[in-house]
Amino acid sequence: MTPHNPQLLAADRIEITVLVDNYIDIFVPSQKSVDSRPPFALDRPLLAEHGFSCYIRIFSNGKEHDTLLDTGLSCGCMLHNAGQLGINLAKTESIVLSHGHFDHTGGLSSFLQTTGHQIPIVVHPDAFLSRRLQSKGKDLVKLPKLDPIVMKQHGGDVIERSDPSVLASGHLLVTGEIERTVSFEQGFPGMEAHVGDEWIPDRISDDQAVVINIKGKGLVVISGCAHAGIINTIRYAQKITGIDAILGVLGGFHLTGPLFEPVIEPTIKAMKQINPVYIVPMHCTGWDAINRFFSAFPDACILNTVGTTYRF
Repeated sequence: MTPHNPQLLAADRIEITVLVDNYIDIFVPSQKSVDSRPPFALDRPLLAEHGFSCYIRIFSNGKEHDTLLDTGLSCGCMLHNAGQLGINLAKTESIVLSHGHFDHTGGLSSFLQTTGHQIPIVVHPDAFLSRRLQSKGKDLVKLPKLDPIVMKQHGGDVIERSDPSVLASGHLLVTGEIERTVSFEQGFPGMEAHVGDEWIPDRISDDQAVVINIKGKGLVVISGCAHAGIINTIRYAQKITGIDAILGVLGGFHLTGPLFEPVIEPTIKAMKQINPVYIVPMHCTGWDAINRFFSAFPDACILNTVGTTYRF
């Protein structure tokens, strides 16, 4: 390991509960040994929205470390679902923001105001850039801006990092800025960021993932949107940990819509070379891409629904 690649300690086991995702189906049964659906209850309905958030519990040497990855789109969805699922968010030791987009940060202020104490928030510095989307034939869309001052006012201990770092006593790796080495993963066309005095193409350099090493099993990689590319993300996780075995890949793969349709097949082909044991495409992966992943990986893919807990 180099000084910029901190050592990732192996965990005995982890539990990842999906608090926010685009999709919910109360009748989807558990499909594999690792996924567990909440029991259907009329008095405890769950909500879905275009956003992402998951609660990660890491167990090692008799200790538990809890981390929140992203906070969804709205101010209330994540908090509502956590309450319905009986998850005590007060135990959260740290927050990681996968990037600065509103559908991953919308519930942050509401959550911070419920904690009553300061919580470390690991975020790439570029997450605070002003951003907009220029789409051909459509009106210019200005994206809500993440404000570090507001985050601090509400109880966040903002930690800006672009290099890899570890949380949870060394058991959870935050990748930091991900290397872009894959030719077909070219980011999000039309996105722009305000840097200096001008608007420039936005590489979304703040895109990052979290990684856990399960003892004797391999890596679990969790992306928010994978704007850096899900293959770039996995390969970078392998590079900075020195571990090739991939137990699971979960999160958004950002393959939805006509812009990304040509990227689906190369992504599937590259994923076959990586050969994860479990693949859980969520959020911005897109329905077409999800179906094609299921066709290509019938034994590995799991259909996610809000409230699912994955145990590795």
